[in-house]
Amino acid sequence: MLVILGLLTSLLSFLYFRAPSIRKFFAGGVCRSNVQLPGKVVVITGANTGIGKETARELARRGARVYIACRDVLKGESAASEIRADTKNSQVLVRKLDLSDTKSIRGFAEGFLAEEKQLHILINNAGVMMCPYSKTADGFETHLGVNHLGHFLLTHLLLERLKESTPSRVVNLSSVLHHAGKIRFHDLQGEKRYSRGLAYCHSKLANVLFTRELAKRLQGTGVTTYAVHPGVVSSELVRHSFLLCLLWRIFSPFVKSAREGAQTSLHCALAEGLEPLSGKYFSDCKKAWVSPKARDNETAERLWNVSCELLGIQWE
Repeated sequence: MLVILGLLTSLLSFLYFRAPSIRKFFAGGVCRSNVQLPGKVVVITGANTGIGKETARELARRGARVYIACRDVLKGESAASEIRADTKNSQVLVRKLDLSDTKSIRGFAEGFLAEEKQLHILINNAGVMMCPYSKTADGFETHLGVNHLGHFLLTHLLLERLKESTPSRVVNLSSVLHHAGKIRFHDLQGEKRYSRGLAYCHSKLANVLFTRELAKRLQGTGVTTYAVHPGVVSSELVRHSFLLCLLWRIFSPFVKSAREGAQTSLHCALAEGLEPLSGKYFSDCKKAWVSPKARDNETAERLWNVSCELLGIQWE
């Protein structure tokens, strides 16, 4: 036992001693685009904290008019104030958006469309992870409702404005954990069997499938779309899991910062010449391997149709 403890202590000491070089290895890709965004309009969901906040900061630094769309308006205003001071860009605005409530989503879209005549970049960044079983205001399982259906509806409501502002882009944050996901059409709401870990994976697979189908339907419109794995990032996303919070704290020297996690979102929002890769999945600022389940066109189309039915919308 003493030998094992000694080996573990030595291993941990070595890891922490080598932390800077290990972190550099895991930091991943960096957005190299020099594109500036004066006159451009951006909407980012969940940009009051974490990856979304750092994405908003960089886009504001490039001159964009940035809308922070979030549930907690006070946190959003605090983030916006910080970003405005840091970037000297006064056009960082906060609007209420609760992705767990379709009335809130419709209210946000209605207000935005009345306020803005253009939308160049939509980043569907917000999400929940490892939630105990619960349902949204509309009766959807929370991971499905917030991570997939909420952004599906938001994109639908803003799509005409994106088409009027081409070239424009939609960036959907997914995760490498989509590989463990499955679209369980017989139990989408998790009422028969529920695992909060797998529920997150299922919703992230839905994000990739949505991106794939959206790209197919948007061919020739000037609107392109991309799915993104940000990496293993230190953020509030794991707040519902004590174990993950503990692991993130222990291994914090080795995981990405929010700024590093934002790089692939920024790459897909800004990089020139990315249009032929619409519908693809990116990690570390480059096209990445995607689960075979995420390449299933039949599943993608069926999920699209079921999502429309659940939301009561028609989307050709």
